[in-house]
Amino acid sequence: MHDFLLDLRGAERVFLEMCDLWPDAPIFTAVYDEDGTEGRFVHRDVRASFLQRLKPNARTFRALLPFYPAAIESFDLSEFDVVVSSSSAWAHAVICSEATTHVSYCHNPFRYAWNDRDVTLASRDPVSRAVLRTLFRRWRQWDWIAAQRVDQYVSNSRITRARVRTYFGRDSRVVYPPVDTSRFQLGDPGEHYLVLSELMPHKRIELAIQAFNRLRLPLVVAGDGPSARRLRSLSGPNVRFTGRVTDAEVAHLLETCRALVVTAVEEFGIAAVEAQAAGRPVISVGAGGALETVREGVTGCFWQGGVDQLAEAVLSFDAEAVDPADCLENAARFDRSAFRRALPHEVSRAMERSRAERFARPQPAPAPLPALRLVRRGRTRPFA
Repeated sequence: MHDFLLDLRGAERVFLEMCDLWPDAPIFTAVYDEDGTEGRFVHRDVRASFLQRLKPNARTFRALLPFYPAAIESFDLSEFDVVVSSSSAWAHAVICSEATTHVSYCHNPFRYAWNDRDVTLASRDPVSRAVLRTLFRRWRQWDWIAAQRVDQYVSNSRITRARVRTYFGRDSRVVYPPVDTSRFQLGDPGEHYLVLSELMPHKRIELAIQAFNRLRLPLVVAGDGPSARRLRSLSGPNVRFTGRVTDAEVAHLLETCRALVVTAVEEFGIAAVEAQAAGRPVISVGAGGALETVREGVTGCFWQGGVDQLAEAVLSFDAEAVDPADCLENAARFDRSAFRRALPHEVSRAMERSRAERFARPQPAPAPLPALRLVRRGRTRPFA
């Protein structure tokens, strides 16, 4: 089970790896776009919800936000012994039978209703802010109730584990996302710095653009998204946008960049690991998953604050002093092979625990039969 399959972002790439672990399992999702996902699921049994009739795509699916809870709860999964969901929004809310074990891999609780709620509301006009405030309040209530049905959560990082505990009151185990480190080779780094990200408001890419405009250093922004037009309007001649890039183009950009620049607090941050797999360092905001994937002073550096602090970090960081071998060694910790070992193990543990709890649950004693009474001539007496 996955939230939606409309394009290929970090969560979808993790889900692809999950699907490879169970190649015969059917795939359930709220909405599906074969072209947007580059045909990666065309050989699978993909079952979408009733919202599929509206044919949403990566640009239009957000308008259906109020309907996704009903869509994800509409699936009949009673035939399955185990359900594995991949959730950054609503997939964890799927309803399973009492005999089914549900393991949910959490990329992040739905950010717009939880950790990014205030930022999202602040960017809206008064009317839409009032509507969204009500919607998010009801969503949080539904989300919390749904989270209590999950048998076992697995989180993609320590920060996600903390959010699952804070928002849902549930504990979870950390299994880092898979990174195909074999896709990358050591290249000849050039002079440009790289931002590799979906162009969304919460990614804070304008900080990088403003900092590099000030420094007049070359910056390549690879990716696409709703913020693309706004970000282009902020950019000077030193900033180049590539739009959506293929896997081969990503590898080339990472192998030839001076360093990867990360401006968002990522729950994990696959791009940071991919950069190190290509032997290149990372200049990242010092929070979130980067604290687990980047070794400060060895494979990159951290910064806090805004444009000034980022510009200072870029100027003071000596990318040439970083040993590519250290980057490769650090990235190897997150290779896909580790994920392929860890996640099935967590699913097996959850199934064993669920079965043990089910059999250990005390059975209610049968209710005593009521005494039978015969009625005759207005008199009653017990009859055994």
